[in-house]
Amino acid sequence: MSSSVPPFSELLAACTHSAVHLEMRDQYGVDSEGDDFSTWLRTGRAEADPASEYWAPWVDLISGAVARGVTVRRARIVSEPVSAYIRYEHAGTGVNLHAGEEVRWLPRRRASDLALPGNDFWLFDDRLIRWGYFSGDGALTGHEISEDPAAAKLCAQAFEAVWERAVPHDQYKIH
Repeated sequence: MSSSVPPFSELLAACTHSAVHLEMRDQYGVDSEGDDFSTWLRTGRAEADPASEYWAPWVDLISGAVARGVTVRRARIVSEPVSAYIRYEHAGTGVNLHAGEEVRWLPRRRASDLALPGNDFWLFDDRLIRWGYFSGDGALTGHEISEDPAAAKLCAQAFEAVWERAVPHDQYKIH
């Protein structure tokens, strides 16, 4: 499934005005985060240096897109009280903001009446979807690209509905 999906960097490079990301899981098991998450669990400290080897590629990618005029927004739907992983994500979100992303958080109880897609996604320019598929324990199992207009419309509407209700990162208090 993932072998035919262009790398995220190519999708973002082709983006002209907006890239939005909706995250709806309380746990992710992304391999590249494993060591940092383990350190955070032990020490309460996560890598937060935008220039670090861990973050610099992401910061460069996002800040480059933002400099080209692309608006990059991320919304996270979370259960409360939040999981350890969500606490970890919250602790590192300052780097996302530094890179130029806008980030908001929506408590799951406030999303009950929203029509949401079944999977996390990135939506580029309101037309190209990059679905993210995860196993039950949060391990990434693949990606798929779709340009289906009905699915893109659903993703755009779902994201905007979440964004409207969600709390900006600097105002969201972990529960």
